[in-house]
Amino acid sequence: MAKTVIFDLGCVLINWDPVNLYRKLFSDKAEMDYFLTEVCNQAWNLKQDAGRTLKEATAERIALFPRHKAMIEAFYDRWEEMLDGAIEETVTILRELKAKGDPVYALTNWSGETFPVALERFDFLRWFDGIVVSGDEKLAKPDPEIFHRLLDRYNLRPQDCFFIDDSEANIAAAHKIGFDTHHFTRSSLLREHLVEDNLLQSYV
Repeated sequence: MAKTVIFDLGCVLINWDPVNLYRKLFSDKAEMDYFLTEVCNQAWNLKQDAGRTLKEATAERIALFPRHKAMIEAFYDRWEEMLDGAIEETVTILRELKAKGDPVYALTNWSGETFPVALERFDFLRWFDGIVVSGDEKLAKPDPEIFHRLLDRYNLRPQDCFFIDDSEANIAAAHKIGFDTHHFTRSSLLREHLVEDNLLQSYV
């Protein structure tokens, strides 16, 4: 029986990494690592993914780390430079699933303010039957509620869904709800899993 395939976006279909920007701005790698670990780190960014405004987030960091003001402002002023193109092997998988007629959705942790940039840049985002963006929902993975919101909005059942994400925490949350899951590390391994589950045919 066909399954609904649900993709995470960042680091699964789209290369996104703050290092792509900050390697241009820091001459010292240790200083860059400190900044991305202690100042504008993943925990801080997740709050924007969960709906906090970019303006509020920037002001909060500047108040805490005033000497890094210019670097903090660059995080969203030059956010697009963190994107480094599509992960083409995964895009090919998405294209094959879509060509088969399988339902495909996206569930992404992404600021609602920056996601329109990705929509404009990556045409394949229009292939999805639906996309749930955490920033628009005001909650983020691995909160179970965002998975249920996806299921309710598109009338899906977890046992019919195959969920792909690069975060182990998100995979664990989806698995607990009843999704079939794949912890994404490489496109080739994702393809192997999809072939094993008869969701894709192997290459001849």
